[in-house]
Amino acid sequence: MIAVILGFFIDVIVGDPKSLPHPVRWIGSFIHYLTKRLNKGVYRRVKGAIASVLTIVVTGGVVAAIVSVSYLWHPLVGIFVEALLIGIGLAQKSLKQAALQVYVPLVNADVEEARHKLSWIVGRDTMHLEEPEIVRGVVETVSENTSDGVTAPLFYGFLFGATGLWCYKAINTLDSMIGYQNEKYASFGYFAAKLDDVANWIPSRITGLCLLLCTYNESGYSLPKRLRLWQRDAKKHPSPNGGYLEAATALQLGIQLGGVNHYEGVKSYRAIMGEKQRELTPQDIKKTIRQMHQASVAILIIGSMTGGILYYVT
Repeated sequence: MIAVILGFFIDVIVGDPKSLPHPVRWIGSFIHYLTKRLNKGVYRRVKGAIASVLTIVVTGGVVAAIVSVSYLWHPLVGIFVEALLIGIGLAQKSLKQAALQVYVPLVNADVEEARHKLSWIVGRDTMHLEEPEIVRGVVETVSENTSDGVTAPLFYGFLFGATGLWCYKAINTLDSMIGYQNEKYASFGYFAAKLDDVANWIPSRITGLCLLLCTYNESGYSLPKRLRLWQRDAKKHPSPNGGYLEAATALQLGIQLGGVNHYEGVKSYRAIMGEKQRELTPQDIKKTIRQMHQASVAILIIGSMTGGILYYVT
């Protein structure tokens, strides 16, 4: 628990130094290696499941070994090393930085630069987007990644330490690399996609609830009404988990998310989240960042209190 709390603040203060290679890249290289050798021929769904399990076992095994050796050396060394591994596995500061890279050119009326920076963090076409749609892209990305990048890793960190956090990161990386419903990955990435849905089921709902309970409500709606609309909108999302984040963000800010996106020129319609009370503005990017921080702190407090109670009870 101490390591998780320290790791949380390491991420907030230090983030991910660009001069150092991130472990997710190593996980990604391993997934690419397995994919290149297994994603062919027959039984691709089985092969994909094997690749996924291998990735999780190897990632968890390496982290568990590092943590175990550190604690054997000295408890304080163990706490420090585990905290460092946890801090590296969280993405609060990097998410904030990525969002602000779009926010700054927007407030400086440099729409072209904002479009370019947005293309770094979203998969949709950005070259023809106007300001409100650029803002929507950032808000949706930060909102959904509040769980994937911060609160879900925290959740598994509290449960299983750095090893649990990095097993989750392996699952998340698998989904981002092979969990696509297309000809190349539909079978091979099936297990990875489903496993990611399962791993995020509880954290996404807890995080969405924290957004509704612990962030500033600009909509003017009562909590019972927001909870009702949250349940209604979240289920519209193509992801079984992502809607719980986007719907909560939209309802708290009094804005509307979703709508038409284009991917390589192909139009795609995303279900509407929230109730439109006003147009999106660049300030909504900062508000979404603030929501991410508040929800993350709420999860940290809940996890710390729960851990403390269990410690004294047992």
